[in-house]
Amino acid sequence: MKILAVGDIVGENGLKKLEEVLPNLKKQMNIDFVIVNGENVAGGMGITQKHFNLIIKCGADVVTLGNHTWSKKDIFTFIDDEKLIRPANYPKDVCGKGFNIYKCNNKKIAVINLIGRTNMNILSENPFIIAQELINKIRENVDIIVIDFHAEATAEKIAMLNYLDGKINIIFGTHTHVQTSDEIITANGTGYITDIGMTGPIHSVIGMDTKSSIKRFVTTLPEKYKLADGKCKFNSCLFELDDENCRTKKITRINM
Repeated sequence: MKILAVGDIVGENGLKKLEEVLPNLKKQMNIDFVIVNGENVAGGMGITQKHFNLIIKCGADVVTLGNHTWSKKDIFTFIDDEKLIRPANYPKDVCGKGFNIYKCNNKKIAVINLIGRTNMNILSENPFIIAQELINKIRENVDIIVIDFHAEATAEKIAMLNYLDGKINIIFGTHTHVQTSDEIITANGTGYITDIGMTGPIHSVIGMDTKSSIKRFVTTLPEKYKLADGKCKFNSCLFELDDENCRTKKITRINM
């Protein structure tokens, strides 16, 4: 089983890069299942029905979200789509799903989306406790469990790996938009990387215009962020799992 996780799509240019790369990549590498983080696709913050449909059309099996889940009003018209997952540790009774189970190659794949709490300024439930509760709930009914942990702090992500090691098959980080080089397969067969990066403008500050970003840091004034223009990169990570025991056996970082 080959599962591809694609880094945060930033803006419409990032979406065009996804359209350019993903369909061919799926064929070339015989990829079975694709997870795309789409929470920054609509102008850099949030997602609309149109953008969601295009991501699915490109070949994604599920779209995960994060701290900008609610940034666009029409999210409420499609938040319950079975291919869309928002963080599971948003407060209880919030609309949408924090996980879903998909069938692929005679395997049942559970995809869970979580949001971190360190430096995120989001009112959410404890992701560690929610993760354990969900795993206890579904582990007997699925073959593979994958987590997109949308978090700022590397320490929080690494702690989550160690907390869930051996209980899940894959955990990858999103949100920081910078692909890390710390991919690892634990002795228990859990595949991990702190952040898979972003699909968006190369000459930018994590996808945003450099001038407006620098002004925010230099002046400390609330300068409005602007999307950067220009050529884009495609960041993702390919996890290859053993078909017999579903343990991760290989991880390949992709930076195009």
